[in-house]
Amino acid sequence: MNNERILVINPNSSARVTAAIDTALDPVRARSPFTIDVMDIPEAPPGVTLQTDADTVAPLVQAAIADHRASAYAIACFSDPGVHGARERTPTIPLRGIGESAILHALTRGDRFGIVALSHASVLRQRRLVRMMGTCERYSGSFPVETTAEGATDGTLLARMSDAARRLVANGADVVILGCAGMAHFQNEIERSCGRPVIEPTKAAVALLIGDLMLGPVRP
Repeated sequence: MNNERILVINPNSSARVTAAIDTALDPVRARSPFTIDVMDIPEAPPGVTLQTDADTVAPLVQAAIADHRASAYAIACFSDPGVHGARERTPTIPLRGIGESAILHALTRGDRFGIVALSHASVLRQRRLVRMMGTCERYSGSFPVETTAEGATDGTLLARMSDAARRLVANGADVVILGCAGMAHFQNEIERSCGRPVIEPTKAAVALLIGDLMLGPVRP
């Protein structure tokens, strides 16, 4: 039996968001040869709303990686806080941010992608990520639903998220990315609503990590 483990770290303290991520990963667990666990960081803020929040949780993410041994790690916040620093500290361990992973996956599913964002502040961070990845020409934009990470788990916002996805498609997106891990359990409904592939970022990151582990050396 394979004893390698993928640890998904929700870099906020919201139990609701962590539960949504955990449930959304069940279909991946059913097909994965590796154990997939999810944790949050109790001392972190309840959501990463501003860049200052992302800056605050980055060292907490790196501490969590140091304290919780795993074969690979996914950081379940679209801002990818702490990812670059953690890669410097553990360069041989597969580590993925869900924002970067979702965009990489979207590039293989269509020509242009758009992102359902939590808020206007989230849109600004998403634009920076797109520029850093050199994918501006294939980015059709982001549309905010003006909520929080915890609010994104609320089913009453499904209509707003579906409307945002349809607007992105109307603006030229061939693929829609959910811009928060808290939106995970609405993937199927939003895809049916907009008629385009919808990328759930935590699943995208974990799928890439499964590939990393299968293609890499066997670790103790």
